[in-house]
Amino acid sequence: MKSLFSKSLSTKKIFILIASFIVFISGLGFVIYESTKKTVALTLDGKEKIIETHSSTIQDIFDELDIAISSEDEVSPPLDANVADEMEVVWKQAKQVELSKDDEKKTVWTTAETVKEFLKEQKISLNEHDKVNQKQNNDIKNNMEIVVHTAFPLTLVDAGSKKELWSTSTTVADFLKQQEISLTKLDRVEPDLKEVVNKKDVVEITRIEKVTDVVEQPINYAVVTQKDDSLEKGAEKVIKEGKNGVMSKTFEVTLENGKEVSRDLLSEKQVKEKQDKVVAVGTIEVTQVASRGENVSEEGTELYVNSTAYTASCSGCSGHTATGIDLKSNPNAKVIAVDPSVIPLGTKVYVEGYGYAIAGDTGGAVKGKKIDVFFPTKAEAYRWGNKQVRIKILK
Repeated sequence: MKSLFSKSLSTKKIFILIASFIVFISGLGFVIYESTKKTVALTLDGKEKIIETHSSTIQDIFDELDIAISSEDEVSPPLDANVADEMEVVWKQAKQVELSKDDEKKTVWTTAETVKEFLKEQKISLNEHDKVNQKQNNDIKNNMEIVVHTAFPLTLVDAGSKKELWSTSTTVADFLKQQEISLTKLDRVEPDLKEVVNKKDVVEITRIEKVTDVVEQPINYAVVTQKDDSLEKGAEKVIKEGKNGVMSKTFEVTLENGKEVSRDLLSEKQVKEKQDKVVAVGTIEVTQVASRGENVSEEGTELYVNSTAYTASCSGCSGHTATGIDLKSNPNAKVIAVDPSVIPLGTKVYVEGYGYAIAGDTGGAVKGKKIDVFFPTKAEAYRWGNKQVRIKILK
């Protein structure tokens, strides 16, 4: 009985010893396993994480963490590098960006963190006139669209004023909007607003405006003659002085760049009536007149002649008289054209209503008892008209 009990006790002790040994070995193995782990500092897409691992390579770490690495991602150190204790591993996940530059568009995978870094990565340098639809300090996001407009030089001529400018616009309308230039409905732009602008193009704006102009113009009075049987034939007497009237005309004036290019009459209104000049003309016949063959060179001889008037600027006129007087240089000269067979050239005369003059010119239409009176202006010549006058031969 005692032997059986002792045998049972020994078996129990052996079991306990074996169990204790197994626990010890397991604990020792756990301690050894844990103590052989390597500490790694991970930066995963900007977020930091500390792990302990038995992984041999960087790739094993990501496999352990169930993180799929694409070929576009950036991993440092590389995936095939061996893991070391207290190693720092950085993983930047690539993002897809739609890049448009001028007329080119492409999809780019990038690990750049900001727009500025992305543009540098793509070797895109910007000048002060270039435009980007994103701020350069914006973070890169997946499926972000980045549009780059490269500026180019062109010339703007606005109402004659020329400027050299830069543009990133696609059409003339966009360019003017970019330059904060406003147009009126009448303004003309070349090329057309819908046209695409290109490098070194010239955009010209013609500023057009329509204004109203009111002009007062004189209405010239006429000379009305009345027969007067109390005056000798050829004599005149002013009964009523003439006065010009006034006509008001309203015009629509078109200006291009401040210069008048057209004028259209809109309306007209008489604001002051004219008053015609009334002149009495004598009708009494004078019996004592000089004949064609009469010696008219005798001092004091009087005769009635038909008179007209002319100027130095008349059609076919040279400005010099038959006796060599330069009428253009001497506009105030008192000269009459005569028929030399009636009044010899060089004769001094007195012409009623004209004054003292010299017979210093001839004319193809001046024949017989007819004279042509010189005036410096056409207006004076027109006022003289065609009439009979009394002249006196002085010598």
